[in-house]
Amino acid sequence: MFRIIDFRKLLHYFAIATTFISISIYEIAQSYWSKDIPLFKILSIAPWISVLILFILTSNFTSRMVWWVARKFNKSLFPDLNGTWEGEIIFGENKSILAKALIRQTIFQTWIDMHTETSKSSTLESTPSTEHGQPKIYYSYRSNPKNSDWPSYIGTTIFDVRRVIDNSNEELELSGQYFTDRGSKGRVRLRQVSKDINHDVSFY
Repeated sequence: MFRIIDFRKLLHYFAIATTFISISIYEIAQSYWSKDIPLFKILSIAPWISVLILFILTSNFTSRMVWWVARKFNKSLFPDLNGTWEGEIIFGENKSILAKALIRQTIFQTWIDMHTETSKSSTLESTPSTEHGQPKIYYSYRSNPKNSDWPSYIGTTIFDVRRVIDNSNEELELSGQYFTDRGSKGRVRLRQVSKDINHDVSFY
């Protein structure tokens, strides 16, 4: 299963970056102080450099910047889905209900909070994947109805992540069929309307 990043490549780049930065600091220190400095003293900072790189990669703000730059060079990387989404849930005989979602995504995790006028759904598992060049999200969730007399239920969806052209603007769209453990099924379609991950999308 392909996630947002290839961890084997990440570990290779991580090791190379740590070594390169440590040696660079050694060379700079040598030229600045104009005297021999034991290499082991400079290499002793390598663990701290590793911590710094890990912080950069795991921090949501900096990781999104790295992700954005990486996508400039490699368009096949999984798209950044962070932001506010709006669309509809279609069920029954062409019935539909307005839906909004907030997606918070890092290079390691993805959370999708879905809201309608009658329920709120929270993420149980959300796995980015790429199949034959098509980005997808395998999404399972727990939905809690607004009416407290109704029981919560579990559902699953496989979202296709698509790029669509609307009024000459390229936008991201999620589309997929859902199934629940209470036997209901239908389709979900969402369009990204904002990159804001702090927007309130709840109906109640």
